[in-house]
Amino acid sequence: MVLEVLSQCNKRKSLAPSQLAKRKPEGRPGDEEDWQPRTVTPKKQKSNSGTQSKEYFLSPFRKPLTQLTNRPPSLDSRQHEAFIRSILSKPFKIPIPNYQGPLGSRALGLKRAGVRRALHDPLEEGALVLYEPPPLSAHDQLKLDKEKLPVHVVVDPILSKVLRPHQREGVKFLWECVTSRRIPGSHGCIMADEMGLGKTLQCITLMWTLLRQSPECKPEIDKAVVVSPSSLVKNWYNEVGKWLAGRIQPLAIDGGSKDEIDQKLEGFMNQRGARVPSPILIISYETFRLHVGILQKGSVGLVICDEGHRLKNSENQTYQALDSLNTSRRVLISGTPIQNDLLEYFSLVHFVNSGILEISSDSRLLAGHFYQPLAFLSSLPRCLIRRTSDILSKYLPVKIEQVVCCRLTSLQTELYKKFLRQAKPAEELREGKMSVSSLSSITLLKKLCNHPALIYDKCVEEEGGFEGALEIFPPGYSSKALEPQLSGKMLVLDYILAVTRSRSSDKVVLVSNYTQTLDLFEKLCRARRYLYVRLDGTMSIKKRAKIVERFNNPLSPDFVFMLSSKAGGCGLNLIGANRLVMFDPDWNPANDEQAMARVWRDGQKKTCYIYRLLSAGTIEEKIFQRQSHKKALSSCVVDEEQDVERHFSLGELKELFTLDEASLSDTHDRLRCCRCVNNHQVRPPPDGSDCTSDLAQWNHNTDKRGLKDEVLQAAWDAASTAITFVFHQQSHEEQRGLH
Repeated sequence: MVLEVLSQCNKRKSLAPSQLAKRKPEGRPGDEEDWQPRTVTPKKQKSNSGTQSKEYFLSPFRKPLTQLTNRPPSLDSRQHEAFIRSILSKPFKIPIPNYQGPLGSRALGLKRAGVRRALHDPLEEGALVLYEPPPLSAHDQLKLDKEKLPVHVVVDPILSKVLRPHQREGVKFLWECVTSRRIPGSHGCIMADEMGLGKTLQCITLMWTLLRQSPECKPEIDKAVVVSPSSLVKNWYNEVGKWLAGRIQPLAIDGGSKDEIDQKLEGFMNQRGARVPSPILIISYETFRLHVGILQKGSVGLVICDEGHRLKNSENQTYQALDSLNTSRRVLISGTPIQNDLLEYFSLVHFVNSGILEISSDSRLLAGHFYQPLAFLSSLPRCLIRRTSDILSKYLPVKIEQVVCCRLTSLQTELYKKFLRQAKPAEELREGKMSVSSLSSITLLKKLCNHPALIYDKCVEEEGGFEGALEIFPPGYSSKALEPQLSGKMLVLDYILAVTRSRSSDKVVLVSNYTQTLDLFEKLCRARRYLYVRLDGTMSIKKRAKIVERFNNPLSPDFVFMLSSKAGGCGLNLIGANRLVMFDPDWNPANDEQAMARVWRDGQKKTCYIYRLLSAGTIEEKIFQRQSHKKALSSCVVDEEQDVERHFSLGELKELFTLDEASLSDTHDRLRCCRCVNNHQVRPPPDGSDCTSDLAQWNHNTDKRGLKDEVLQAAWDAASTAITFVFHQQSHEEQRGLH
């Protein structure tokens, strides 16, 4: 028994790796003989220590890990040649990271054979297809030449993926108009979207599409010209770079010597070929008018006129210079295509599509006499697209607009009445006279409504209807120091700024038509130690961009941004602020609408509050009413709204020179409001009303109850005698709550 156990132990030992190498390989004869490892004796090498020999024992069970010689292995020439041939046989591959285009096996530079393809995939998810070829039967497919079949026109995915639904619709409209597919024989249109809807992006998409593709599988145009106000040239240049990400290099011109500009324009016009290096020219109206002779020497595929309401008069030089340009594709951008009367609208439509409106000379479309032609104009084939800002409610926070009527102070009232008695502008008008003095009287009254300090010099000089008015001022008065309590509107503004500063982190934009009023704003800010920046027409474009960028920075300590309404009407983005005060109204509603749209636009995250300050019963309310009439005219023709309440007669200019001291709001009195009893609202506005609705469908308040702005509520408490009436409305229903 013991012998058997020992025998098993020996067998187990013999299987150990250390013992296995000493054993003879299995299967050899003579299992009982011990196996001796094979020895390898290397060649003798000479050394200082003499000749030595070494033995290397090689196991038959393991292969060496490395070669035993230092000689590198030789590569078979046949293998090498086969490898090179495999490399050269591969098709050319464009060395662009993430390139998704066809790689094909055809040689570079050869014309592709077979069916033509669209530049971009029309079946891709989210693709914006502008043109789809008509379906072909199997017989037609065999019969027609495959190299002449039309292809899809698909917007570049880099643009289509950022376009909002209304912008996709706008791009399709623009493309159909300029390619004469919407109105046969006409190649122009008016892009009349309100501010903030992305008119620039839509037009950039149109240009890029026309420059790159068409149903004929080639570019529709080779060059495009963008004409804009000088303040927007740099903005257009930046927007092209932003949305096209360097795919194109536009040429922007807004200054320089005559020779430099001529040389650049000649270089632009002399560009030829399928791929023009700089196919987009961006130029200001002034520069275009002075150098139009060079641009007339050749043809241009497309011209886009930004702020196109400048072309409202077909007799001015800018209109005639643009009209002489050799191009039929014309796009006019204007958020306010009707500013005064229908003759302006006719002028704009005639520019983009000459001959589409044929009206006899005795059919005068003057404001106030437009009722008969309305049906005629609206029945025309549409070459105008217009969407209102209520579309933005899907993307932007709530906007609350408030028209605040402020009572004149006793000093303002006495000066106002004295001027009307002495200047007698109404008497001149009754006699049928319209002189320069009548127009200057309007300006003086508007300045008086802002603050008596603005007409103090006239009182000192005793001219312009203010003879003997100096004695009305308080004793010791000096125009060098601002006294807010002497102006009803300035008093309300002072309270609004103070409450905003103490209760929130909000920033405020102050807008006025007069640089003298901006001077008063500066005095107020210095007195209250508010940090501020100021932008008016004297500031260069480069410096303007810097201060806007600084103000919009959330870390900037600036609290107030002062803005001239004339300078602020073009493309400024002031989303760093969410409160804006329109201190005085402009005759042209477009200027006010442009200025008020500076804060409620893409990128805004906070609830916006718009304050429009008006002096109750004065010329300011008359101007505001005239604005409402102009917007109603625009609604009837452009927006095709038939239920707009137009209860304001045009009246006579003499109505401007009256003062109604007892009225809380002359505008509300003229509305013939059926929702208010004794100036108190008893029924809310109808459902669906918003900031774009007629003023009759806004909320009407003679006290702070019902206001949705805590700042105005607090200001009304502090200045209860200064605020007489408030119209207020919001853009859409709250979705996130007020900030």
